[in-house]
Amino acid sequence: MTVTASDVELVKHHGLGNDFLIALAPDRPLGADEARSWCDRHTGFGADGLLVSEPVGGDVTSTKWSMVLWNADGGRAEISGNGLRCLGHAISMRQVAADVTAGEFNLTVDTDAGSRTLRVQPTDGPTWNVKASMGLGRSGPAIARGWEQTGHSPEHQMAVDIGNPHLVAFFPTLDGIDISTVGPRIEAEFPGGMNVHCVQVTGPHSLDLIVWERGVGVTQACGSGACAAAWAAHRLNLADTEIAVTMPGGSATVELSDDDIHLIGPSTYIGRVLVG
Repeated sequence: MTVTASDVELVKHHGLGNDFLIALAPDRPLGADEARSWCDRHTGFGADGLLVSEPVGGDVTSTKWSMVLWNADGGRAEISGNGLRCLGHAISMRQVAADVTAGEFNLTVDTDAGSRTLRVQPTDGPTWNVKASMGLGRSGPAIARGWEQTGHSPEHQMAVDIGNPHLVAFFPTLDGIDISTVGPRIEAEFPGGMNVHCVQVTGPHSLDLIVWERGVGVTQACGSGACAAAWAAHRLNLADTEIAVTMPGGSATVELSDDDIHLIGPSTYIGRVLVG
C-alpha cells in the first residue's frame, strides 16, 4: 500500500468496551463527517467516537495536548472519561515509540469541558492503567417526568454536570430495565440531549451502572457517567468517596474529593489503520 500525505493514521483503543478511534496530530482537518463514516460498525471501522488530538507546540513528545471528541452520530461532545484515558494511553504509546522513557506519563489534555490531567502507567501488555482528573460535579434542576411511561420509577434521580450532562436515576434493582428503550425515551425530554444512567447501589463503596450515551446509544461503559453516578450517590448519602462502578464492560474506580473527581481504570490498545 502506498502511503500519501493525506493518509490519516488511526489507532483504536477501548476503555471497558467503550471504544474510540484516535487521530494524533493528523495532517488534515477531521470532524463530523469522518466520525459518522469511520465509527459506523457496518460500513466503517466501528467505534463509539472519534478523538482528534494535537500536541501543544507541535511536538509529539509534549506533555500537553488538545482533544476534540466527535460522537458516532457526528455530534461534538464536551468530554469522555473513557475517551480521555484511551487518549492518554495512545499519546504515551506514541512517546514510547519516540524514545521518551518514563516510569509513568503525566499529561495535560485541553478539552471542551476544560483542562484535565492524566497519569498513565505502562505495562508490558496492551492494557495500561490510567488515572484521569474529571473536574468538579454540579447538580442541576432538571429531572425526567416520563418514567411511568417506561414502566420504571426511580427512588431518586439527579441531573449532574461533569463537563457534559447526565441524568442519574437510582433503582433498587436493575433487573428488567432495558436501557435501549428507557434511555432514548428519557433523553427525548431534553432538547440538548442527555446521557441517561440507571444505577443500583450495591454497597457504600460499589454501584452497578447501565448506560445510554447521548449521540451513541447503548455503550458498554461510560467514564464520565461513572463519575456522575458516584458523585450523585455520595451527595444522596448512598455511597462513600471511593466507589467501584461496575458496568457491562467492566469496573472502574471513582475517587471523590472536594476539589476534583478522579476516574481510574484500564485502557486497551486494539490496533491501528491508515485511511485515505
